[in-house]
Amino acid sequence: MDQIKEYEAIADAYADSMRLPFRDAIEKHTLLEMLGDISGTRALDMACGDGYYTRLLKRLGASETIGVDVSAEMIRRAEELERREPLGCIYRQSDVADFEPPEPVDVVVAIYSLGYSRTPGQLRRFCRVCHDALRPEGRFVGLNDNVRNPPPAGASWRQYGLQRTCADPPSEGDAVRYILTNDDGTRFEVQNCYLSRDTYEEAFRAAGFREFRWVDVSLQPSERGNAFWDDFLTHPPIVGFAAER
Repeated sequence: MDQIKEYEAIADAYADSMRLPFRDAIEKHTLLEMLGDISGTRALDMACGDGYYTRLLKRLGASETIGVDVSAEMIRRAEELERREPLGCIYRQSDVADFEPPEPVDVVVAIYSLGYSRTPGQLRRFCRVCHDALRPEGRFVGLNDNVRNPPPAGASWRQYGLQRTCADPPSEGDAVRYILTNDDGTRFEVQNCYLSRDTYEEAFRAAGFREFRWVDVSLQPSERGNAFWDDFLTHPPIVGFAAER
């Protein structure tokens, strides 16, 4: 089974995983903090899947949102959700590394999609495409496997429905496997590839971004002080990033 078919095979389980508590309390909250006010902007969601974050961008006030994914099945799902609840989202089937929006956008979002790059060259190519999609001073934000400070082998996030396995220490190109377990017990795996912090930072520089920074994940205010989140925040498996053209 090729990577796209593997991706499509877990589509239902992946959609259900958006109900896991860490998705809202940490993942979405961190993205919202990085995005700030996007009212009236043009936004591009790279590797959008079924459009979860594409729809969020529209609900946050973006005047135009485009979701792009290589999978025809994922785009079909996204368009079906758009028909059920019209928001004005636009979807396009394309390899994200080849996509050019019809006109420059203000914000590009990539949720875990940089991690599909197996080599530094693939990562540089993706970063360049995202850079070129932006207007001057446009922003590129997203979430990624925590390559800045890979969690130790013994770290556990089972209570959050999440497991992460990788070589310790990881080397360039090593597989990073995430196993998610939904509330109904359904389990599925997502695989990324490890590239070093230096490789990421060089890729953003080579793409032409004038500023790049890592962003620590943060917990939504209503959950602060709740010890349940201590293990996740002590050794966060994910990290945010933000760049400006």
